[in-house]
Amino acid sequence: MMKNLIILLLLSSVTFAQKSKTFDLSTLQKEGKLVVVNREIKTITENNHNFIKLEDKEGEGLVWLPEKNFKNGEITVWMRGKDVLQRSFIGLIFHGIDDKTYDAVYCRPFNFFAKDSVRKIHAIQYIAHPDFTWKKLRETRNGEFEKEIVNPPDPNGWFKMRLVIRYKTVEGYINDAAKPSLTVEKLNDRHDGKVGLFVGDGAGGDFEKVTIKFFD
Repeated sequence: MMKNLIILLLLSSVTFAQKSKTFDLSTLQKEGKLVVVNREIKTITENNHNFIKLEDKEGEGLVWLPEKNFKNGEITVWMRGKDVLQRSFIGLIFHGIDDKTYDAVYCRPFNFFAKDSVRKIHAIQYIAHPDFTWKKLRETRNGEFEKEIVNPPDPNGWFKMRLVIRYKTVEGYINDAAKPSLTVEKLNDRHDGKVGLFVGDGAGGDFEKVTIKFFD
């Protein structure tokens, strides 16, 4: 009986391990396991942070992680932008099919503490390319897919964004907030796909690690 119990415990630990993955981005870049689209990338060590830096460049930039079959679960990224107007759009991609077809949630750190009330509600954004860009959503469904971040982090510092994806629902949490800053319904029928990093037009950003927890 004791032998059977040990086997069950071992199997349980393997199952648990398979439901969670952590990606050290600096290590993956050095090993050649990141696929970078439209950006120059560097690995940097700074103040006990080992991270990748994506340089500013026109057009959107992507970094695909070695995870191609994400369905439902949590994706958490540790990242850093900057408080420069229209020069910081940083976030996560999920349910990606190719370089043009994916869902993403990203932050605009330069709007975190904006005094202008309109800019302030444009702090965190959901998009679903190619059909639903931020511009189209703002023009046709203004305020539905971008929101204010209550108790925002330092726009020039490291912070954590956690996405919870359950079938059609997407929630975005900043740092350890108990309530999501963003809750939306997906704008397509994609149920699985690749996971990656996102930077917007003209922007770069720093990314340290990504953790994925799988619900199924």
